[in-house]
Amino acid sequence: MRRHPSRTRGDIVKRRTVIGGIGAAVAVPAIATFVNNEAMASGSESASATSSGALVFDKDAYTELTTTITTDAGDRSVTYHFYKAITYVTNPVDEKYQSLNVSVPVRIDGTAVDATRAPILFANSVGGYMPSSVADATGVGGAEMTGTPGGGAPTASASASASTGSGEVESGGNAQVDGQGGMVSNAKLGLAAGYVVVEPGARGRTLVDSSGTYYGTAPAAIVDLKAAVRYVRFNKGRIPGNTDRIVSSGTSAGGALSALLGASGDSPLYAKHLKALGAADASDAIFASGDWCPITDLEHADMAYEWNWGANKLGSGSLVDRTVSKELSTAFTEYQASLGLRAKGFGALTARNLDDYLLRTFLQPAATKYLKSLSETARSTYLAANTFITWADGKATFTWADFLTHVGARKKDTPAFDAFDLSAGENNLFGVGTTKARHFTLYSLRHEGSSSARLDSDLPEKLTLMNPMPFIAKRNPSRAKHWWIRVGTKDSDTSLSVVGNLAAGLEGLGDDVNAAMYWDSGHGANDDAADFIAWIAKVTGYRGYKK
Repeated sequence: MRRHPSRTRGDIVKRRTVIGGIGAAVAVPAIATFVNNEAMASGSESASATSSGALVFDKDAYTELTTTITTDAGDRSVTYHFYKAITYVTNPVDEKYQSLNVSVPVRIDGTAVDATRAPILFANSVGGYMPSSVADATGVGGAEMTGTPGGGAPTASASASASTGSGEVESGGNAQVDGQGGMVSNAKLGLAAGYVVVEPGARGRTLVDSSGTYYGTAPAAIVDLKAAVRYVRFNKGRIPGNTDRIVSSGTSAGGALSALLGASGDSPLYAKHLKALGAADASDAIFASGDWCPITDLEHADMAYEWNWGANKLGSGSLVDRTVSKELSTAFTEYQASLGLRAKGFGALTARNLDDYLLRTFLQPAATKYLKSLSETARSTYLAANTFITWADGKATFTWADFLTHVGARKKDTPAFDAFDLSAGENNLFGVGTTKARHFTLYSLRHEGSSSARLDSDLPEKLTLMNPMPFIAKRNPSRAKHWWIRVGTKDSDTSLSVVGNLAAGLEGLGDDVNAAMYWDSGHGANDDAADFIAWIAKVTGYRGYKK
């Protein structure tokens, strides 16, 4: 067992108590190979160790901190109780990552806060399916932010929107930026709104032990986050906040995991993994899910990418391999049809009308909203520089082809995710044992080997465990019913169809879906953070923190 060297069971907090734990042909797989309706309806099997008592939350094990958080409504002075590095399973593989922090507001601008029934914002900080630790955080929002504009982590600041200049988050980063290039922290904004904030760590794909074994590859990250949710729900009545109103959030790979948490709640498919960790005997279902630029549906992502960005050149000015791009794009047609998605005004969503669906449902409304926000002079200047947009009666219209030209260079070569040379992060995500990286699609596997090659036998199940779409397809009854989904229109880290299909699938189930795109924004964009915080209160029925 890997223990974090800097913290022991005897660490004292406020001299009151101790903290528990550490401070060729392209095959299109069936969408729900490992999900069956009977299992989904049966609920979660017990996945706890017999020592769940070791997971009891100690309400006295906190440090009281005060910080100033900048919000759209001005600066807020927030005093809160900070519970640091609580191990959330009884049999951790690596406590440095399998721990969480809890922040509970007690005073905001001098006003006492009763957070007993406040929503719980479950804010992960995963990026690139890399390891995420909160063990060294010194306060709320203290997990390391990666991929920030200019590279590296931002300067330490209590502000939830510290300006760093314009730009987007690098591929694999977990940070968020607003429309002015300022850093955004949902965790800090949530605390300033009176919410309880839980920040979980999770294992990631690059972790390797002394024997050379990779111990954070799929499905470790989602299993860890589910275990963390179980810890919170197991401690209902002990941990502050409403454990029946957990709202997750995440960006990039973290956004994918947030969506997966929402879609796969209480699925028995994870039971053996949770039992091995000694997860609490509780539900892992969440109430609502906030997902920014989710890098998900990975086994179909290469197809979707070429369908979307196949005509766009790389930053070098060269086109990607046209044969590979065409084969993948063609395969997407079959996959898209297999989803059986429909949308009002469009009927069945197919590869032939998906571009129009994205255009009219997300892209043109995003451009319209952006242009309306500008002064008349600024709008005229923008339209003069972007003549492909027709502006009439307060609405922006344009073609899909012109939109692609406007975006410009694509970020990734082809295949974008299952790289032929196994160099992509996702190849590492599906590594196993001492094998660092593997192919996880038949297309790439057979391109590099025999035309009859087959995926390793463990991969189909792992792919299902890392993808929200099968759980949506099987109408998981324990899924979240409220969704906030966002992506920038210039984000070519994955296909825009990923967000479109996710939203359409959930809307088809009758869920409450608030999905939108940010015009001209790139990866990691969060241009309406205040609206997300307000949305949490709306969907959870929270009426405020004042006593």
